Amino acid sequence: MAAPTISNRKFLGRLPLPERNFIADALRTETVGGMVLLLAAVAALIWANSPLSDSYAAVRDFHMGPAALGLDLSVQHWAADGLLAIFFFVAGIELKRELVAGELRDPKAAALPVIAAVCGMAVPAVVYTLVNTIGGGSLDGWAVPTATDIAFALAVLAVIGTSLPSALRAFLLTLAVVDDLLAILIIAIFFTDELNFAALGGAVLGLAVFWLLLRKGVRGWYIYIPLALVIWGLMYNSGVHSTIAGVAMGLMLRCTRQEGETQSPGERIEHLIRPVSAGLAVPLFALFSAGVAISGDALADVLTKPVTLGVVLGLVVGKALGIFGGAWCAARFTRAELNEDLAWPDVFAVATLAGIGFTVSLLIGELAFAGNTALTDEVKASVLLGSLIAAVLASVLLKLRVRVYRALVDEEERDEDLDGIPDIYEEGNPAFHLRMAAIHEAKAAEHRRRAELAGAAGADDDRPA
Repeated sequence: MAAPTISNRKFLGRLPLPERNFIADALRTETVGGMVLLLAAVAALIWANSPLSDSYAAVRDFHMGPAALGLDLSVQHWAADGLLAIFFFVAGIELKRELVAGELRDPKAAALPVIAAVCGMAVPAVVYTLVNTIGGGSLDGWAVPTATDIAFALAVLAVIGTSLPSALRAFLLTLAVVDDLLAILIIAIFFTDELNFAALGGAVLGLAVFWLLLRKGVRGWYIYIPLALVIWGLMYNSGVHSTIAGVAMGLMLRCTRQEGETQSPGERIEHLIRPVSAGLAVPLFALFSAGVAISGDALADVLTKPVTLGVVLGLVVGKALGIFGGAWCAARFTRAELNEDLAWPDVFAVATLAGIGFTVSLLIGELAFAGNTALTDEVKASVLLGSLIAAVLASVLLKLRVRVYRALVDEEERDEDLDGIPDIYEEGNPAFHLRMAAIHEAKAAEHRRRAELAGAAGADDDRPA
C-alpha cells in the first residue's frame, strides 16, 4: 500500500462565514481604536515637543494611589500597568476564541500562521542582537522589536484607504494574536525580577475563585470587577507584570456557544470591553508613553546608536523577512497552496505592515531599560521611527495591489438577493440560484418595459403635428 501523502491545503483561502463575520466586526472596532491611538500618539508628540513640555512631564510623573497597598504609582505607570491590563484581557479572550473556535483550533491549519508569527518575532530579535553584538550596544532590548500593533496597522489601512480581503485580514489578526501570546510569555519570563510569593499566591487564589464562579455560572459585574481589581493588585505586588492578570482572566472565559446561545460569554464580554480597550485604555497609554523629545539630532542618533538602530532594523527588516520567510517555508513544507486570487507579494506587504510595533514595543522598551530615562526615550523614538518606516513601506506595497484587493472585497460582499449572506457563500445552494434567476428575470422584464415605454414615446414624437 502506498504511503499516504499530505493533501494540499489552501493558504489564505476563503474563511467560513461565521469566522469572516466575527473578524469583520472585531477589526472594525480595532480600526476605530487605531485611529484614536494614532491621534493620541500625535498629541503626545506635539505636547512633549511644545512650550508646554514641562506640563506633560508633570502630568505623566504625577503619583497617586494607596501607598499602603503598594499602589502609589505615576500616571504613566497606571496607564502601563493598569489600563493595559484591559488590553491584555481582551487579548486573552481573543486567544481563547482562536484556540477553540477560530483559526488556531485546527493544528494543521494553524501551523502556517503560527510558524509565520514565531519567525516574525524571532528574526527581529536576531537582527537586534546582531546589530548590538557588532556595535557593542546593550542586548537588554532584544524583545522590543518583536511585537506587532494590530490597531495601529489597521489605522494605517484606514488612512491609506485600503481594505484587505478577509483572508489577509484574518492572517494579520492571527499573527497579532500569536504575537500577543508570545509577548505575554516574554514579559512574564524575562521581565519578572524578585517574586513576592505571598502576593503571587493570593493572585493565584483569586484567579481560582474567578474560574470557579465562571464555572458555576455566577453572573454580575458587581462580583467580577471588584475581584478582578483585587487579582490585579496582588499580581502587581507579586513582581509578575500586572497585565498577566488580565490575560489569565481572559483565557478563563468560555468562548464556545452552547445550544440556544447567539454569543458565548467570552464573545459577549469582548464585545463590551473591546471599545474600552481600543478607545480608552490603549490611547491613554500611548498619550503618556509616546511623548518623547524629537529633533534632527535625536533622529540622527536613532540611526547611529546600536540599541536604537537595532530596534528600527528589527521592526522594518526583521518583521518583514521573518513573517514572509516563515510563511513561505511553512507553505513549502506542508504543501499548502496559496489562494489563486492572491500572490506572495501580498504576504510580504502584510508582513511589512506587521512591522508596526507600537503599544507592546513601547511597554517592553520601558521594562527593558527601566531606570534609564534617557535610553528609554531613545528606544521609544526608535519604535516610533521604525513603525513609521514600516507603515510607509507597507502603504506603498499595498497600494500597488489596491485594485485587486478592491475587486476581491467587492466580490466577497456582493449580495444581489439581499438576504444578508454574501452570494459567494451561497453559490452551491440550489435555492440561491432559483432566487437569482427570479431576480434576473424581474430585472430583464423591467428593462423590456422601459424599452417599450421609450419606444412608444419616440413613436409619439415622430407623429406629424
